[in-house]
Amino acid sequence: MSELHYWSIAKLSEQLQAGAISPVEVVRSMLDRIDTLDGTYHSYITVMADQALARARIAEQELSGGLRRGPLHGVPLAVKDLLYTKDAPTSAGMSIYRDFVPDYDATVIARLYAAGAIILGKLSLTEGAYTNNHPVFPTPINPWNAEYWAGTSSNGSGVATTTGMAFGALSTDTGGSIRFPSACNSLTAVKPTWGRVSRHGCFTLSHSLDHIGPFARSALDASFILRAIAGPDDNDPTALRAAVPDYVSATMRGVSGLRIGYDESYVSTRTDPEVVAAVEAARHVLASLGARIRPLSFPSPYEALKGWFDICGAETAKVHEKTYPSRAADYHAGMAGLIEHGLKVSGEAVAKAWVNRLEFSGRLAAAFEDVDLMLIPTMTTPTPTLAELEAFGADDDVLLQMIRYTAPFDLSGNPTIVLPAGFSRNGLPISLQLVGKHLSEDILIAAGHAFQQATNWHLRRPIA
Repeated sequence: MSELHYWSIAKLSEQLQAGAISPVEVVRSMLDRIDTLDGTYHSYITVMADQALARARIAEQELSGGLRRGPLHGVPLAVKDLLYTKDAPTSAGMSIYRDFVPDYDATVIARLYAAGAIILGKLSLTEGAYTNNHPVFPTPINPWNAEYWAGTSSNGSGVATTTGMAFGALSTDTGGSIRFPSACNSLTAVKPTWGRVSRHGCFTLSHSLDHIGPFARSALDASFILRAIAGPDDNDPTALRAAVPDYVSATMRGVSGLRIGYDESYVSTRTDPEVVAAVEAARHVLASLGARIRPLSFPSPYEALKGWFDICGAETAKVHEKTYPSRAADYHAGMAGLIEHGLKVSGEAVAKAWVNRLEFSGRLAAAFEDVDLMLIPTMTTPTPTLAELEAFGADDDVLLQMIRYTAPFDLSGNPTIVLPAGFSRNGLPISLQLVGKHLSEDILIAAGHAFQQATNWHLRRPIA
């Protein structure tokens, strides 16, 4: 079938449940595509071909027998290689774990399987989910232009989803790791409220900052995945006990009457004019759909952002205490640097970082009193070149600017949705971000879907 690999999850699900196409046929087609393309793009660390075909046969039997597990039944997805899978290695992008096979599945993996989803494989990521790929794992290539960044740390998730090597993916976000690859690859993604999705069976970068969420090619497709994985989990005491709304039906709400806050100064200051123009255009689209755009004073995130490195470093050092420094030679520079920072940072500095974090979170909650969502960019620039990215690394202020639209909401735990919003003059993706109150993923998805019904940026595909 023509361009099966770029079908929406909604269309694929409809065809699978009608018996017009079989899960086995779909999985074989996807495996062929991975075999053809991934030698160029390097999005997968492990392709689970045998496991995927075995589950496809089970799904085929169930569907032909009248069993319906939901919209993901028979749909091939992929997952970032830090989510535990008992039938395949979980490397966390680290050489020391490349052969580690857990004895249980992560909660989100078990929930995908219960929903009938099929996992094609484990996707590439930066070492330990921080900044750089370990040399033993090739760095994924941006399919829009190989000279440009594919994002971090869920770069494999972004590349696989945008090139049609998966219909969607699960990944993690600690400072922007779902949202950067989504922005660089012109994808839709949701970073849920902290605790909305269980982290049980997820290799940790930072316990208090890590979030798990979906990559997809539309807000509707993201809603299917989030509905399957969200909710309480007795195996994760930090998972929120709140009931899970029907995110799929939320897509039908629209944005009429929705109050969207917009801080023109926060959006435009030290932000590339092309990005500002794209977000401004999106503001007008949302207003035309009935949203009420309200002026907003966004609380300064900078003191809290400075503390992000102290909190993340200290928590990461604790996670790696059994292998660092005892196996420091097996670590690459980026990850080793974060751990070293975590080992050296003082308790006083971490305490100060937490105070600033809590104060920022409180000010952000107060700013939400008169609005339902906030509209901001995802990144301060269009997708940067690899050379530009290398230059950024030498300037702490530039690094803070890079994460100023992402990391604040890891610190506060607020949910966000990333949406394609245009392309730069160089043909690289530009995205926007909507931010919500805690547990407002349904409102974010409703707004995202409405925006995508009025625009077609999310329908653009790279030549792959």
